[in-house]
Amino acid sequence: MVTHRPRVGILALQGDVREHARVFAQMDADVHLVRRPEDLAVVDGLVIPGGESSVIDKLARAFGMRESIRAAIAGGLPVYGTCAGMILLADRLENPIAGQQTFGGLDVTVRRNAFGGQVDSFEVALEVPVLGAPPVHAAFIRAPVVEEHGRGVEPLAALDDGRIVAVRQGPILATAFHPEVSGETRFHALFLDALRAR
Repeated sequence: MVTHRPRVGILALQGDVREHARVFAQMDADVHLVRRPEDLAVVDGLVIPGGESSVIDKLARAFGMRESIRAAIAGGLPVYGTCAGMILLADRLENPIAGQQTFGGLDVTVRRNAFGGQVDSFEVALEVPVLGAPPVHAAFIRAPVVEEHGRGVEPLAALDDGRIVAVRQGPILATAFHPEVSGETRFHALFLDALRAR
């Protein structure tokens, strides 16, 4: 059980790093920017932000982070991925770019850019039963979707057409959308709960 202020690491290679840091700081978490393998040793959980999944993948390998993150996830470190973070946590990708790798850990198949490009971004009120009322104001920006998931994966939210856009598997949480840019903090609070329970 975590008794100190939760130490949240944010993978700070590319993407919505500042946005996540701002939300967690407002929630009285101790925020650490993670850029090197040794940074993982001081955090209670890791956030993989939205951004470009292929760029984060390449930078993680260039900075020697990929294997350390994979090992931390396999060791039970709580992780929250948003948008590109969901892609990077997936065990399987439906349409990766050539050579693209993931950290894995989440027993799902994810389709990248499932809704099209930047111009196809949209916002929707999303029912998330685990969070209760009101609906989540969800911003989808070149977002992925979960095409398939294993038995151990709990779908947390789906669009009206049934496509799954938020999941949880043990200490791993992933959303296809960006709560950090829409003022929604309940997913961050859910992640902090997982850190405190660890």
